[in-house]
Amino acid sequence: MPLLARGRILGVLALALRSPGREFDADALAMASDLAGRAATALDNALLYGKIQEEDRRKDEFLAMLAHELRNPLAPISNAIHVLQMSDQAPAKLNWATEVIGRQLKQLVRLVDDLLDVSRVTRGKIELKIESVDVGDVVVAAVETSRPYVDALDHTLTVLLPPERLWLKGDFARVAQVLANLINNAAKYTDRGGRISVTATREGTEIVFRVRDTGVGIPKELLSSIFEPFTQIDRTLDRSRGGLGLGLTLVRRLVEMHGGRVLAQSEGPGLGSEFTVALPAASPARVAEGEARDSARFSPVVPLDLRVLVVDDNQDVAESTAVLLRMSGCDVHVVYDGDEALRAMPRLRPDAVLLDIGLPKVNGYQVAERIRAEPEHRRTLIVAISGYGQEEHRLQSQQSGFDYHIVKPIDPPVLTGLLASLWSHRGPSAPENVVSFPQRKTAE
Repeated sequence: MPLLARGRILGVLALALRSPGREFDADALAMASDLAGRAATALDNALLYGKIQEEDRRKDEFLAMLAHELRNPLAPISNAIHVLQMSDQAPAKLNWATEVIGRQLKQLVRLVDDLLDVSRVTRGKIELKIESVDVGDVVVAAVETSRPYVDALDHTLTVLLPPERLWLKGDFARVAQVLANLINNAAKYTDRGGRISVTATREGTEIVFRVRDTGVGIPKELLSSIFEPFTQIDRTLDRSRGGLGLGLTLVRRLVEMHGGRVLAQSEGPGLGSEFTVALPAASPARVAEGEARDSARFSPVVPLDLRVLVVDDNQDVAESTAVLLRMSGCDVHVVYDGDEALRAMPRLRPDAVLLDIGLPKVNGYQVAERIRAEPEHRRTLIVAISGYGQEEHRLQSQQSGFDYHIVKPIDPPVLTGLLASLWSHRGPSAPENVVSFPQRKTAE
């Protein structure tokens, strides 16, 4: 008699009679059926309990990892700030403190980005911009992203591409992210001075990437779960390898969103590993110019002669943004809530408004809508600067009248690049606030 629970057969209940030729009567069969149902429920509950325990253990491990990984960059940042406060302004000390803060800030941003990306993929909030992607270009982009990490560990990185150009069907930025995550993973789990190789070939209707390393390898018992969230080979207390265990989870889910597949192989501990990614091939086509590469055009060659209003209730964010823009030649004014921003608009008549979303009193969406409602401000560049980066927030920004949506922390070259595009459209005789803009869009 099958042990059925939630449409699955978990086992069978066998019944037997001592005397041959006898048959079970209706009462015996009913009792057996009841026992089978009870046994199936008990087995199902036991399996669920075991699964919950495992997920709870992984959750606790993840929270411990998260606390450890976030504290790591915060400690040197704190030390560097103390050095700046106590420094006698010696250039060497100032340069050291600046470099430490910059490096650790990138690490914090990477951790937060991984968390957000996993959340977006899990909830189906990432939309792929599918186009014909040059395989050589996407490999170069991934290597450029990973190069500082690889070089810091003195690894030798070899890239082998076929002589003919290959094309795949995918999202350029996300495919580059997949490859960069695999290269970073190889670098992290390979002892200093190791070797990493990246190859790309066409096999039938697929483009196949392989990332090999001479690292610590993967135990066979972990091969089946290596792509699960928060899974890591290094579970030692010192956590020398770092990370949250999300990189490979992102790899698998992004590859599957492209209709591809990913496979991990290793002969065991100490024998290195190989990750294979197969994505749909595409016919050669002109690669569309994407928003992710627009910033290459945004390089100001002269100081920006623009009046900018910065609106953010976080005074440190507002003032630091103002400092960056003033260094680029902008006339910058700062306010700290939506009401102040609306009162300042008629007086300042700014060329651009950098507007936080989560403002007190009047939020950023409402401020943008009221600015756009005034005829004299309909051509003003309005940029959302926000910690909210989900798809629904970017869509609401676009509907509220924003031209761009930038997720904090602000990348200074991107911000000055957007303003440079505004400056470049201004002719010397153009009346104030009469400028030519690209079609309104949002960009993360």
